[in-house]
Amino acid sequence: MSDKPGRRRFLGGCSALLGMLAATRSARSTGELTPFAPVMLVDQRDRPLNIGSLAVRTEYIFQYPFISTPCFLIDLDTELPGGEELSTKDGRVYRWGGGVGPRRSVVAFSAICAHRLSHPTRSASFIGYRPRAVGYMNSERKVSRRADVIQCCSEQSVYDPAHGARVLGGPAPQPLAAIQLEHRDDGHLYAVGVYGGDLFDKYFERFSHRLVLEYETFDVQAPVGETTRVMRGDEFTRHLVTCG
Repeated sequence: MSDKPGRRRFLGGCSALLGMLAATRSARSTGELTPFAPVMLVDQRDRPLNIGSLAVRTEYIFQYPFISTPCFLIDLDTELPGGEELSTKDGRVYRWGGGVGPRRSVVAFSAICAHRLSHPTRSASFIGYRPRAVGYMNSERKVSRRADVIQCCSEQSVYDPAHGARVLGGPAPQPLAAIQLEHRDDGHLYAVGVYGGDLFDKYFERFSHRLVLEYETFDVQAPVGETTRVMRGDEFTRHLVTCG
């Protein structure tokens, strides 16, 4: 005799899983939040990161949501209420949530450039946060100078982290994907999702062979787990490339 209750539970579980996957695909198709299991940010001794210990206007790197996808963490030292309406390359609209922390000044973005997928590696990084003023060609093809930007020296794309990493200049077709942070009542900082135009599929397709060597695992698309370490950008990579 068949186990009908067991079969119903199995089919119900399958339906729930398919529903969750469909919801994830829908979120990614609209630019809205793609949730992942909460991941606590920790320091180099694996202690919960004290958000007050972050040096202001300084680039930090952590891996999220996969073990080989780097992200920027920056305390911009000013309140960032968010609310900017942004759009992806294919016109999907989303709203940036702003900063977190006691002063709402801490932000996080995927460190994968939206143009040619340049990203920080252990040996070198052509993309990074610039606390001092840098020159670039703005969207009106005029020379501008700004501090507190994220700049990619591969093709001179420039993003504004105080406004959802919107594009200020260069060939990037969309903002950097945003990382949803939560600063909880216990003082701990968590990454809980990604929204905007994430480029993970293209990133893995293009760089998987090199990532296997860099991260010493074939499973470079593995989730980061319960915690992810935060380190200064100049400690994560040996050579921070500037644009001259």
